[in-house]
Amino acid sequence: MPIKFEGPAVLVRDMKQSREFYEGLLEQEVLGDHGPHVAYQGGFSIWLAEHACPLLGKPAPTTPLGRDNFELYFESEDPEAAYRAAVEAGADILHEVVEQPWAQRCFRMLDPDGHIVEVGEPLPALVRRLMRDGMTEQQVAERTSLPLEYVNMLSAGKE
Repeated sequence: MPIKFEGPAVLVRDMKQSREFYEGLLEQEVLGDHGPHVAYQGGFSIWLAEHACPLLGKPAPTTPLGRDNFELYFESEDPEAAYRAAVEAGADILHEVVEQPWAQRCFRMLDPDGHIVEVGEPLPALVRRLMRDGMTEQQVAERTSLPLEYVNMLSAGKE
């Protein structure tokens, strides 16, 4: 019997506040709204803890939900603009936009329940940026640890 992963479900305490964060700030599109459970096009869901935990046979936790051991990853062609929007929205920022060792730019923040959320630059945008900066395909592959064939494909405009 094959088992297929469909995406994480993140427990939240305040559905309205969490929906404002994910749908407003992160611009996620709702795939299904089941009241205490909301599924998004990107493949993740938010579940109201007080409703979901009894279904799991246990009470909703009274301790913080986010535990610094799980991260939701999102992408933006312009991580700097996404960062500014997050700051303006009053998000709990963990760090400003930084360049990772493989050259990808990103920032991290916490959602309203303390779950880590990263917003990173998509790999095709990363490759285009490095090539605009004058790197060859070979140099981009070496700098990013991406396979040269993938870099060649992206530089040819095939995504």
